Amino acid sequence: MPALQLLIKPVSGLCNMKCSYCFYCDIASKREIASYGIMRIDTLEKVIEKALDYAEHTCGFIFQGGEPTLAGLDFFKKVVELQRQYNHKKVNIQNSIQTNGYVMDEKWCHFFKENQFLVGLSIDGIKATHDIYRRTKGGEDTFSEIINTASMFDRVGVEYNVLTVVHKSTAVKIRRIYEFYKKRGFKYQQYIACLDPVFEKQGTEEYSLTPEIYGDFLKELFDLWYIDLQWGRQPYIRQFENYVAILLGYQPESCEQRGICGIQHAIEADGEVYPCDFYVLDDYKLGNLNDCSFLEIAEKRKEIGFIQSSADHEDECEKCSYFPLCRGGCARHRLELQDGSGRRNYFCQSYKMFFAHSMDRLNDIARKIKERGR
Repeated sequence: MPALQLLIKPVSGLCNMKCSYCFYCDIASKREIASYGIMRIDTLEKVIEKALDYAEHTCGFIFQGGEPTLAGLDFFKKVVELQRQYNHKKVNIQNSIQTNGYVMDEKWCHFFKENQFLVGLSIDGIKATHDIYRRTKGGEDTFSEIINTASMFDRVGVEYNVLTVVHKSTAVKIRRIYEFYKKRGFKYQQYIACLDPVFEKQGTEEYSLTPEIYGDFLKELFDLWYIDLQWGRQPYIRQFENYVAILLGYQPESCEQRGICGIQHAIEADGEVYPCDFYVLDDYKLGNLNDCSFLEIAEKRKEIGFIQSSADHEDECEKCSYFPLCRGGCARHRLELQDGSGRRNYFCQSYKMFFAHSMDRLNDIARKIKERGR
């Protein structure tokens, strides 16, 4: 049995910020019930008990939102307490949390440090690119507060990485962002292509990322990363590391780069389970952990064919010379072709631009790694 991975939303979509491009606000608005509020402790207990009974070897608890810290520090202390109580099989528990870092204090930092939480901190680059879309509900800037949180993490010794949403503004300023991150010492970076509203025409929002802009972004970011790689001082950028891993014959950690959805358990605050964080919609419900098991959820996943449908690539896509690395990308980005011949990734052009620009160097990196391993 593979490691069990849970993406838990302890406060549903509740948040202390109002980001213009928030994909979860969009998803919540398309459900019968937009918000399920804060998870009850009895629901949390059932989730942890059943997860640790079902898991083998490793169980990952990833807390997301909304803003998960709105559940309160006592909630997360209870998480750790219940994990210890129900870990009869002595599985390896890995805790992580994705936070906007807004209104964070040292009590949180010490909790993360002492309980070995890996923290993902959302920062959209420099002040100009961050504050344009990541603001409070009252419209105030948040960048300075988030940078203060990063400094607090450094001071306390919290293990964290930064997650940057690639929207139109961040994409065109990636050089300045990269240099700022280097100056700040952000050694672990993840860049996520901005999502337009689900089931709607792509590329029409103010923040929308077009294929050409995204392609240029990937090329420039790779060039900056590759220069630092030559000096042995490159940051860890998951997307590039995964491409090299594929060339070395390894399975990439990111489902987007596997080209097929993984077995995920996105858990809303009411205990309902969904197959992916991008599809927490009424039509994708798999079962509620208050009254069903992980085995029943697995059967429901098969029944709706969620993973199988993500493996469906158009013929033209599979014939592409870059397919072994691209693999069609995330299913959430694939759009139905007008001729009905299949689904193509909205960023297909972006990936072609990127691989044409970087393929030789990616191959060279993989070759050198192989030679060092001999």
